[in-house]
Amino acid sequence: MTRTALCVVVATAALAAAGCGGSDQPNDVVLVTHDSFAISPAVKTAFEEESGLELKILKAGDAGELVTRALLAAGKPEGDVLFGVDNNLLARADAGDVFEPYTSPELSSVDPELVLDPEHRATPIDRGDVCLNYDKAWYADRGRAPPRNLVDVTLPRYRDQLVVENPATSTPGLAFMLASIADFGEKWQGYWRKLKANGVLAVDGWEDAYYTRFSGAAGSKGNRPIVVSYASSPLAEVRCSGRRTRPCRS
Repeated sequence: MTRTALCVVVATAALAAAGCGGSDQPNDVVLVTHDSFAISPAVKTAFEEESGLELKILKAGDAGELVTRALLAAGKPEGDVLFGVDNNLLARADAGDVFEPYTSPELSSVDPELVLDPEHRATPIDRGDVCLNYDKAWYADRGRAPPRNLVDVTLPRYRDQLVVENPATSTPGLAFMLASIADFGEKWQGYWRKLKANGVLAVDGWEDAYYTRFSGAAGSKGNRPIVVSYASSPLAEVRCSGRRTRPCRS
C-alpha cells in the first residue's frame, strides 16, 4: 500500500434540513447514506430497542452523489439523518443549507481539529487516509515491483494498472485529486494527463473501483492491481477473508 499525501477523510452525521421530508411515521427514522454503508442486524436492533424508533436506511449512491442528491432535496429532504459527508464535501452541503445545527453531547470527546463547522451542522465520527492500494499477489506472481509513489503510476511499466474514482461523484476520488494538487501544485493537470496517457481507468464510485475493477478485492475478477481506496482496506480484506457476502467494509 502506497500512501498519497494523506488526505484526511472525516465522515459525518447530521440532521437533514427542516421541511416536509423524512418518514411519514412518527416512530420511524430514515438514515440517508452512501452505497458502502453497512451495519450488522445486531447493531440495528440495539439502536431500535434503545431509541424506540424503527431505523430505515436509504442508500443514495457514492458520497459525492449522496451530497448532490441532498442538495437537490434541500427543504424537502428524503430522510431525517445523513451519514457519509467528508471534509472535502462539507462546504458544499453547508452552502446548500442541507443540515440543521445539532450539538452532540459527545462532541467534547472529539479532537477539536476535526470539528470543521462552528455551527455544528455536521458531527465528526471517524477519520481515515486515502491511499493507493496494490495487489501484492498480482505483483509477486509476475516478479514485478509495485509502485512506491504517485509518480510511479505514470511510468510505462504500470500502464493500464490503476483504477481511480471520479472526483465529482466519489469521496476517495476527490481526495486523490486533491492529493495530486497538493503534491504537484500548478503541474497537477499535467500529472493527470500522464495518468490518462498511461491508461488510468476512472469509474463513478468506490464499489465499482474496488470490488469490480481491482484484482486484490475478495471475490473480484478485476484486472487492475492498483486502486484508490482507504488505508483500512487491506485490514478489512484480512478481517473479512472467507466471507461470501459483502457486508464487510473498509
